[in-house]
Amino acid sequence: MKLSILVPVYNERTVVERSLAQVVAAPLPEDMEREIILVDDCSTDGTAEILDRMAAAEPTMRLYRHEVNQGKGAAIRTAIQHATGDFCLVQDADLEYDPSEYPMLLKPMLEGNADAVFGSRYLVGSQTRVLPFWHSMMNKTLTLLSNMLCNLNLTDMETCYKVFRTNLLKSIPIRSDRFGFEPEVTMKCAKRQLRIYEVPISYHGRSYEEGKKIGWKDGVRALYCILKYNLFRRS
Repeated sequence: MKLSILVPVYNERTVVERSLAQVVAAPLPEDMEREIILVDDCSTDGTAEILDRMAAAEPTMRLYRHEVNQGKGAAIRTAIQHATGDFCLVQDADLEYDPSEYPMLLKPMLEGNADAVFGSRYLVGSQTRVLPFWHSMMNKTLTLLSNMLCNLNLTDMETCYKVFRTNLLKSIPIRSDRFGFEPEVTMKCAKRQLRIYEVPISYHGRSYEEGKKIGWKDGVRALYCILKYNLFRRS
């Protein structure tokens, strides 16, 4: 078996090397290989040179580039096209999520119970950084609205850590270019009645001063995507 780790990257010069080192060293279930698919979304801060060096030195990494910045969803879409594993896992290039938890995320898949697994920051995990109230409330409100429209009981629709059976993920057309990927893929999984599991994960969130990129405009866009893909688009 093989795990495809999809890593969208944009302007993460200060943390990307440490983050990818954790991905390379992350434990996997017995007899599982990994491939790390990096998509540089036109970084301009020196990240590109770091990725070139790491991809040249690490045989499990493959690097692809966008000539213009398109957004996280577009980078994931590119990564999906090149995935050859049995499972796909989305991994941000920052240090907010802990790759040592891959086995826990994969367990429902390997036991044959799940088609998709979401890592929840709001279930009881080993550790979670305390972050601004309104950012957390925005995430929880978007999850609530998503749940109401797609009849799920997720606790964290906006989580980065999502794992899919690759054949199913490749069959889902992803249209969102930015952070709308999260509500879009959730809605389309729900419409297709995929078996979704949640597991608790650790979360080491960043502040905006530390480089966090998602903002209130992305929250508005996520709300738009929840309505668009649930009410007006077929899955």
